[in-house]
Amino acid sequence: MARDEQALSTAVEQSAAVLTAAGFPKMPARVLMALLVADEGGLTAAELGESLGVSAAAISGAVRYLRSLGIIHRMPHPGSRRERWEIFDDAWYTALAGKNSVYGTFAETAAQAIDAIGDPDSAGARRTGEMVAFFRFIEGKMPELLTEWEALRAASASAPVE
Repeated sequence: MARDEQALSTAVEQSAAVLTAAGFPKMPARVLMALLVADEGGLTAAELGESLGVSAAAISGAVRYLRSLGIIHRMPHPGSRRERWEIFDDAWYTALAGKNSVYGTFAETAAQAIDAIGDPDSAGARRTGEMVAFFRFIEGKMPELLTEWEALRAASASAPVE
């Protein structure tokens, strides 16, 4: 089946929009999705800019953000002084299982909001407390889910291709 660049571009933009709606910054979401679908294993900043129709400055800020999350890394581009940006194979695992879990960080920050509210019995404190409890629950379940994912991934990697 031939690669449909127009459909792929639409899928990249729609996926980035979903990430953005969930709170991920827009340009890093677009760069992340463009790198995810790249057949070459990675793209230079110029290739990313051309693919997404944005400036070098926009790409620079986005890759800096994605690097800070540990999702992408820079690789030398053979035969050139330019470098390619690539997604780590285990980028999703790294982002969720890292020492700075987004769930735990968010729960701690929200818990500070409860303290600032002052009245733990107020409606705002109760709603925020529910959110804190939910994110702490998710954070507690994450190691189990990631272990299950790794087992599933290993099983599918060793399964014969039909």
